[in-house]
Amino acid sequence: MQQATDATLLIALVLPFIGAALAPMVMRRMGMAGAWLLALIPAFAFFAFASQIQSISEGTAVAGGLDWIPSLGVSLSWYLDGLSLAFALLISGIGFLIVLYAGGYLKGHPHHGRFMGFLLLFMGAMQGVVLTDGFLTLFVFWELTSIASFLLIGFDHQREASRRAALQALVVTGMGGLALLAGLITIGMATTTDTLSALLADRDALRTSAFYTPALILILLAAFTKSAQFPFHFWLPNAMEAPTPVSAYLHSATMVKAGVYLLMRLNPVMGDTALWETILPLFGGTTLIVGSVLALRQSDLKLMLAYTTVGSLGLLVMLTGFGTETAVMAAVLYLLAHALFKGALFMVVGILDHETGTRRIEDLSGLRGAMPLTFAAAIGAGLSMAGIPLFTGFLAKETIYEALAEGVGAWSLLVLIVAILGNAAMVAVGLAVGLKPFIGEPSSTPKTAHEAPVSLWLGPVVLAVAGLGLSVLSYWFYSFLADPMASAIADASVRNHASPLPHISLAFGLSLLTLAIGAGLYSGLDGLRRGIGNALAAFGWGPDRGFDQVMRGLVRLAMRVTAVVQNGRLDVYITVAFVVIASALLVPIILAGELPSWPSIPMLQLHEWAVMLVAVTGLYAVLRTRNRLTAIASLGIQGFAVAVLFLLMGAPDLSFTQFMVETLSVVILALVMTRIRLEPTDHRPWNEKLLDGTIAIACGLGFGLLLLKVTQGFFNTALTDFFNANARLIAHGRNVVNVIIVDFRGFDTLGEIAVVTITGLAILAIIRIGTPREKRDNRP
Repeated sequence: MQQATDATLLIALVLPFIGAALAPMVMRRMGMAGAWLLALIPAFAFFAFASQIQSISEGTAVAGGLDWIPSLGVSLSWYLDGLSLAFALLISGIGFLIVLYAGGYLKGHPHHGRFMGFLLLFMGAMQGVVLTDGFLTLFVFWELTSIASFLLIGFDHQREASRRAALQALVVTGMGGLALLAGLITIGMATTTDTLSALLADRDALRTSAFYTPALILILLAAFTKSAQFPFHFWLPNAMEAPTPVSAYLHSATMVKAGVYLLMRLNPVMGDTALWETILPLFGGTTLIVGSVLALRQSDLKLMLAYTTVGSLGLLVMLTGFGTETAVMAAVLYLLAHALFKGALFMVVGILDHETGTRRIEDLSGLRGAMPLTFAAAIGAGLSMAGIPLFTGFLAKETIYEALAEGVGAWSLLVLIVAILGNAAMVAVGLAVGLKPFIGEPSSTPKTAHEAPVSLWLGPVVLAVAGLGLSVLSYWFYSFLADPMASAIADASVRNHASPLPHISLAFGLSLLTLAIGAGLYSGLDGLRRGIGNALAAFGWGPDRGFDQVMRGLVRLAMRVTAVVQNGRLDVYITVAFVVIASALLVPIILAGELPSWPSIPMLQLHEWAVMLVAVTGLYAVLRTRNRLTAIASLGIQGFAVAVLFLLMGAPDLSFTQFMVETLSVVILALVMTRIRLEPTDHRPWNEKLLDGTIAIACGLGFGLLLLKVTQGFFNTALTDFFNANARLIAHGRNVVNVIIVDFRGFDTLGEIAVVTITGLAILAIIRIGTPREKRDNRP
């Protein structure tokens, strides 16, 4: 492993967050030119990562970082190998195009700068996920992607649908984030490590641990929620309420790929087990079918692409868990191809919506003449999605069928059939989005169709050309990008050999079968859409509706719990509080069986006995008086007696504080009581008196036993010695107690003063807003 000594990678990691903070000001002052300036941030990151391609392709991982929280052993470190490098290039490269695209798409929007800030925050968080080495920083960046996506999806916050979609995405992915945290903690317990690089260095430590199964379940829950696997798939299509630049970035290179990245990253240490090779293909295959079927159901072009992304993510998960090196190669090629054609197609749909005023497939046709560049990008990306030769999508599809055809048995055959059906749906949707809006007679649209500005068409054109160019230059594509990525996932040297030109083989025959089925689905798309819609309507319930039901149930549960716990009765609150205090004091002592020994009666002098007698007399007065004001005054006697004892024991400052507290307590309570009409006698029934008395005795007994236990234990003088030695030396004070309060615990004291001040102001407000005297006197 090579240690990175320059600061280039660190700057590439940090720069998006700086850009996010400056974006509102930049866009406000520079307008569209600000987008070109902000696009330099991902451009810099792309070239910084590209500079590591040569060393990574030679099998050398690059590591580095700096201390973040040294006291906790937390560092901001990165680990760059073939897997993280490929993701970083996608995030920064497509991010560059998305920033330019967003600059043109939202031109003139009053919150354009805020959107660009959120977008760069999203980019920085995703880069952190794929590059970080530490468990803690992985979790931080993982959750930051959820927060950033929440802000982006709910950007149009005045629409209820946007707010619901943003909340749904945050709840589902946030739940997965908590599972990730628990899973990383479990992995740390099993392997005694807290970095990915150390975990990957011992590939069998986790698999042979008793913690493997719970860790696997938690990691899968995190990955499945993030990458929208069934039954958590519903949040991703709803996220299409976000502006199209978010959809294009979300689906091609960022958050939804984070779960797939996590599974690929942990494949060397969690893969090659029966659980891994069963659960991933099962859920991935189910997600592929569900996403493909629902994609054919849609008429909104964005939703069609969104559901195919769900299906594609299922395909990636299925291939990752299949358990062969060829399947890993297929997953790598498909992930890279999907990023290119899906990013291009989403941007094409955004152009259609932006320039024609609609994105419904029934309303669009014959646009190739008015939008030639957009058409070229659309057809190139659509053909790659369909898996036509010479495109990266063809390389991926050929390798998928080669990998799945290698297996034997009913399980491999079932997975192969699922892949064929899913890919056939991809063919139909690719043709529907990339071809149908541009062929035929020109349709009437809300806006007069015309070609988009360069900031909009540049992104899809570049990605469509890349989808063709990388396939044509497949030797270099494999050597510098795909092979190192696959080798990192498989933890072995992997070499791709798929050709961009067709050749006679079983895989090519399955490709032709897929194209035939896909063409049939495309030709009957309208009838298929109606049939699937009727079937879903008949079924009725779905996970999306289930999410609403769960949220309503949580709200009702919270209301009922609140009605019980916060019922508005002060006596209940006080009773519960003192029951908890008594339990906290007595239960540990009783369960531990370590009661303090009975203390010996102290040898007190006459005046000390007199003070004790005063305290007992005040206590008797509190219990026997029928007037509450008298009880309050008598209660103050206890505090004054304790203050006198402090004075006699040689602690005048503590005694003075006690005198002040007791005086204020009596005065404040007396003032409050004058505002409340109280009965002269206690009308509580005997059962309430017995309960209150029992609780009071339990609290007193608990505090007494605790103090006895403390005083009978060993007294550690370390703090005493420290303060005695340093009070004069550091704080220049002779009174050690004052030095502790003012210097060593200065911020604590400041906080306590603030609390007392706020409390005093609240009491003053209560006193001043009392009921007028004439109304109090006439109350029934």
